[in-house]
Amino acid sequence: MFNKFGSTSETLSKASAVVHRIGTDAHLYDDPEDVNIAPLLDSKFESEKCEALKRLLALIAQGFDVSNFFPQVVKNVASQSSEVKKLVYLYLLQYAEKRPNEALLSINYFQKDLGDPNPLVRAWALRTMAGIRLHVIAPIALAAVGKCARDPAVYVRKCAANALPKLHDLRLEEHDSAIEELVGILLNDHSPGVVGAAAAAFTSICPNNFKLIGKNYKKLCQILPDVEEWGQILLIGTLLRYVVARHGLVRESLMLSLHGMDSNGFCEKDGLVRDITLDKEDGGKSDSFDVNLVSLVSKCYIEGPDEYLSRSSCTDTVSSAFDSKETTSIAHNEDVKILLQCTSPLLWSNNSAVVLAAAGVQWIMAPLEDVKKIVKPLLFLLRSSSASKYVVLCNILVFAKAVPSLFAPHFENFFICSSDAYQVKAYKLEMLSLIATTSSISSILREFEDYVKDPDRRFAADTVAAIGLCAKRLPTIPTTCLDGLLALVRQESFAGDFEPVDGEAGVLVQAVMSIQTIIERDPLRHEKVLIQLFRSLDSIKVAAARATIIWMVGVYCSLGHIIPRMLTTITKYLAWSFKSEASETKLQILNTTAKVLKSAEADDFQMLKRVVIYVFELGECDLSYDVRDRTRFLKKLLSSRLACHEPAEDSVAFASQENIATLVVEHVFGRKLKPFSPLALHNRFYLPGSLSQIVLHAAPGYEPLPKPCSFVFEEQDLLSDLDRQREAAADLDGSRESSETVDEDGSSDYESESSIGSDFSSDGDERTVSNGANDPAAPLIQISETSVSADQEELRSKRALDLWLDDQPCTSNQTPYALNSNQSSYAKISIGDIGSRVKPKSYSLLDPGNGSGLKVDYAFLSEVSTVSPLHVCVEVLFENSSAEPILEVNLEDEESMKVADSSEQTLVGKANASYNNVPTLVPMEEISCLEPRQSAKRLIQVRFHHHLLPMRLTLHYNGKEVPVKLRPDLGYLVKPFSMSIEEFLATESRLPGMFEYSRRCTFDDHVKDSRMENGKDKFLSICECITLKVLSNSNLHLVSVDLPVANSLEDATGLRLRFSSKILSSEIPLLITITVEGKCTEVLNLTVKINCEETVFGLNLLNRIANFMVEPSSSAT
Repeated sequence: MFNKFGSTSETLSKASAVVHRIGTDAHLYDDPEDVNIAPLLDSKFESEKCEALKRLLALIAQGFDVSNFFPQVVKNVASQSSEVKKLVYLYLLQYAEKRPNEALLSINYFQKDLGDPNPLVRAWALRTMAGIRLHVIAPIALAAVGKCARDPAVYVRKCAANALPKLHDLRLEEHDSAIEELVGILLNDHSPGVVGAAAAAFTSICPNNFKLIGKNYKKLCQILPDVEEWGQILLIGTLLRYVVARHGLVRESLMLSLHGMDSNGFCEKDGLVRDITLDKEDGGKSDSFDVNLVSLVSKCYIEGPDEYLSRSSCTDTVSSAFDSKETTSIAHNEDVKILLQCTSPLLWSNNSAVVLAAAGVQWIMAPLEDVKKIVKPLLFLLRSSSASKYVVLCNILVFAKAVPSLFAPHFENFFICSSDAYQVKAYKLEMLSLIATTSSISSILREFEDYVKDPDRRFAADTVAAIGLCAKRLPTIPTTCLDGLLALVRQESFAGDFEPVDGEAGVLVQAVMSIQTIIERDPLRHEKVLIQLFRSLDSIKVAAARATIIWMVGVYCSLGHIIPRMLTTITKYLAWSFKSEASETKLQILNTTAKVLKSAEADDFQMLKRVVIYVFELGECDLSYDVRDRTRFLKKLLSSRLACHEPAEDSVAFASQENIATLVVEHVFGRKLKPFSPLALHNRFYLPGSLSQIVLHAAPGYEPLPKPCSFVFEEQDLLSDLDRQREAAADLDGSRESSETVDEDGSSDYESESSIGSDFSSDGDERTVSNGANDPAAPLIQISETSVSADQEELRSKRALDLWLDDQPCTSNQTPYALNSNQSSYAKISIGDIGSRVKPKSYSLLDPGNGSGLKVDYAFLSEVSTVSPLHVCVEVLFENSSAEPILEVNLEDEESMKVADSSEQTLVGKANASYNNVPTLVPMEEISCLEPRQSAKRLIQVRFHHHLLPMRLTLHYNGKEVPVKLRPDLGYLVKPFSMSIEEFLATESRLPGMFEYSRRCTFDDHVKDSRMENGKDKFLSICECITLKVLSNSNLHLVSVDLPVANSLEDATGLRLRFSSKILSSEIPLLITITVEGKCTEVLNLTVKINCEETVFGLNLLNRIANFMVEPSSSAT
C-alpha cells in the first residue's frame, strides 16, 4: 500500500528501528572506532567524559580489551559528577585485578567516597572496593564493610551484605569471626532488602552457625513475607535447617507418621498413622502409602542420598528409625508453628522457586492432614513456562511416589498439552500412571488412546509403557489394557522391517513389554494371550520385540497344558530363523532353548535335544563373539543333559553329583535368583526445590538437612546476644540521628562512626587501618607502591559451580587416578617429526591491480619474537609483477606514530609504559629497489591491539602511500606450551563448565591422501592430515594422539588429538582436544573442544579452527 510513496516494508522496518533508537545509547555499539576516546577522557566537560566512559563500557560488552585506558579512567574517580563516578566504578570492577597498582592508588578516593552524603556514591565505593579482591586491601575492605553495615541508608547496608561473600572468598581465616559477626548484625536489620542479602551471605559464609539465626529467629519469620523473592528462597531454607537442627522433625509430619520409631519413641499404635482422604467421593478410600519410600525420602533429606544408600545397601533400609529425642510435637513447639504460618502465604507467590521452597517446608514439617495445602499451589505452577513446568513436575513426582492420593483427584491437570516439551510430556505420563485410581482410570485410558496416535512416536511409545504401569498397579483393568495392547501388536504397520528401535518399532516394543508386565501378575490366567504372542512371532520383525516374546517362551514353557505341546514347533521355528536374527534375538533363542530342554517331557526330549544341539552348532559359528561365548557357556552347563537319552537319567545324574554346574543351572533356569529389592539404589531424593533434585546428583553447595537436635542454644548465649543487639541498635539509632543532621547541615559525620573491631595490621609493614575517630579526613589505609608486588598476583578464589554440569551421579567422585585408568584403553600413536611439512597459510595484503604491479602477501610464522613475548612474527613477500622497477618499498604503522606523539602517551607516563597496549610494528628493513619479476621477503614483528581488530599500515613505494590492513590470525596469537598428558588432563579438569566449549565440523583431507598412498596406514594418514591442518593454521604444541584399542580396522571413532598453548597477551593456558568420528575412508565428523578461562578469545579461536578444518587443503600432503 506504500509503493506509491517509494517505500517498502523493509525500509519501513529500518525506519522504525531508527526511531526507537532515538534518545538511547544504542549508537555506541555501531562502530567502536569512530571516535577517539582518549581526548574525551581528558575533556573539561563532564558530558564528554560520560560519552567516553559509555563507549568504553560498550567495548567491554562486545569483548574488547580496553585496559590500556586504565590510568586515564582512574583519575576521573575524583570527579564531582555522580554519573561519571558511577561509570568509573563500573570500569574499575572490570579491570581492577588486571591493573592492581593503579587500582590500589585510588583507594584513598574510595574511602573518601565512603563518607559522601549521597548514599549511592557510598554504595558504589564499597562495591568497587570489595570487587578488587586482593589480599592486600582485604583489611581496609573489611573495615569499610563494618562501617557500611551500620549505615543509615538501606541500599548501602544491602551492598555491605553483598560484599561479605566476596571478602570470604579471599580465605581470610584470621577475620572469619569478624565477618560472621557482621552477618549477624545484618540479619538483625529492620529492612527486608538487607535481610534478604544477609541471608545470601549467611548461606555462603557460615550456613551451620545457627547461633546467628537463633537470636533473630522470630524476627526473621515475621519479615519473611516482605523480603525480595530470591532472598525468600534462601531464608526459607535457612529457617528450615535451623528448626531441624534445634528441635528435630515433627512427629505428626509425613516424614515420621508412616513408619515406626524405636522402642523409646512413637509407633503406629499411638494413632499417628492416618489416611489423607482428599476425595470422599472416590470410594471413601485413599491409596496406600509407600512406607518404604517415605522412609527412604526422609533419610535422604537428613543424611544425603549417597551416604544413606551406601550404608543401607549392607543393611535393611527400613530398620533404622529416629529416636524420640530427635523429634518434637507441633502442639508444644512455637518455633515450628511460626515457621509453618509464615511460609503458608508464600505458597501463592508469583515466583515459582518461592512456591517450591515453601512447599518443601510444608512437606517436611507440616502435620499429616495439612500436607494437602501444597497441592493446589503446585498445580497452579503447571500453567507457567515450559522450563518451570519441568522443574515443578520433578518435585511433584517425588510427592506423588510417596503419597499418590495427594494428586489423585486432580489427574486432569496432568493431561498432555500439544505445546508441552517432550520431557514435560514424559513426566506427566509418569504422574498419570502413579495417581490413577479405579474411578479415574477410564478417563486416563481414553486420553492414552489419543496419545498413542500422536505423530511423535517416541511419545506414543512412552504412552504404551504408561498403560502397562497402570495395568500393573490396578488389578481390575488388565483385560481392557490387554485388548488394546494386542490390537497394537496386530496392526499391519508393525509388520514392516524396522532396523532402529524408534518410531513405530518403539511402540511395538513397549506394547510387548507392557503385555509381559501384565502377564507376570497372573501367568496361568493369561495363557491364551501368551499363545497369541507366540503365534505372532512370524509377523513381528522388530528384534527387541521378538527377543521379549522369545524370552517369555522360555519363562512360561511349562505353563498350562497347551504351551508345553507347542514347544517342539516353536523351537523348530526358532532354529530355522536363527541365522537371520539379530544378536540380541539370538542370545534369547539360546537361553530359551536351554530352558525348554531343562523342563522337557519324555515324549519330546529327543526331538528338543536335537534342535538344541543344532542351535548350539549355529551359535558356535556365529560372527558375534557374544553369541559364541553364550553358546559355549550353555553347552558346558547342559553337557550332562545333552549326553543322556531320557530326562530321568539326567535327574539321577543331578542327584548323584553336587557340582557347580548343577547349582548354576538351577539358579539361572530354575528362577531361584535372589528377589530384587523394592528400594532400588537409583532412587535418589534431594530437598524439594533444590537444583540437585533436578540433576539427580549433589550440586556444588548442596547440603542435606542437619542432624535433628544437633544444635543446643543456651539461654546465657541468648542473654549476651540480646545485650549486643541493644548496643548495635543504639549505634544504629545514633547513626540515624546523624543522618538527620546531614539533611540539615549538608555534611556527614560518617567517618566518625566506630569501626567493627580493633585496628588491623598486615604483615608488619607500613599499611595500617585507622578507625577515623580523630581525623575524619584521613584515609583508611596508607599503601606504599613498593609493598604491593607481593600480593598483586592474588586472584579471587574460584568456586566449583560448574563442576557438576558435566558430572553424572556415578562419576561425580571420580579422581585423577580414575581418569588415568580410563586412558588405559587407548593406544598412543607417534607421527614423528611433522614440523618440516607444515606450510603456513598465506594471505593477501595488496593485489597487483591496486598496487600498480606490486603484489604483497604475508604469512604468520611460529617463530618466537626477539622483541617481546607479545609480538607475532609475520613473513611478508613483496613481488614486482610489472615491467618497471619499484623503488623504496617499506611498511609503517602510522597510527602508532601518531599516538606516540599525542598527549595520550604523556598522560600514561613512563611508569605505565609496560601496560600500554597500543599496536606496535617493529620497523622493517626498507627494500631500495625491486626489479621486474623479482621478489623479496621481509620479517616484521607485530603487536596487535585486539585479536579481532586489524592493524592499519601504510605501504610506501615509488613515493606513493597506500593504506592497507594487516588482519590478525587467531591461531598465531598463542604460543606453544609443552606439557605431558597428565598435566593436560589435570589442567583440563580445572576448566570445566563455562570455560569449556565445543563445536562440530567435517574433515575430508585424508580421503585424497588415502587415494594417493594406498599402502599407507589409514590411522596414521588421518592423524598426519589433521595435525598438518591444525599446525599450518595455528601455533600449537601437539601433546598426544590416542586411538581406542577396541576399534576395528576401518573405524576411526574415538581417535583423539590434544594440543596445548598459551595466549600471548595473558599467559593463560588454552587446551584443544579434537575427537574423530566415522570410517577411515569416508568424510569424518570432528568435535573440537577448547578449555580456556578467556571465554571470548576461546570462542573466537574455536570458530576459526572449525572453519579452517572444513576448508580444502591448498596442496596434497
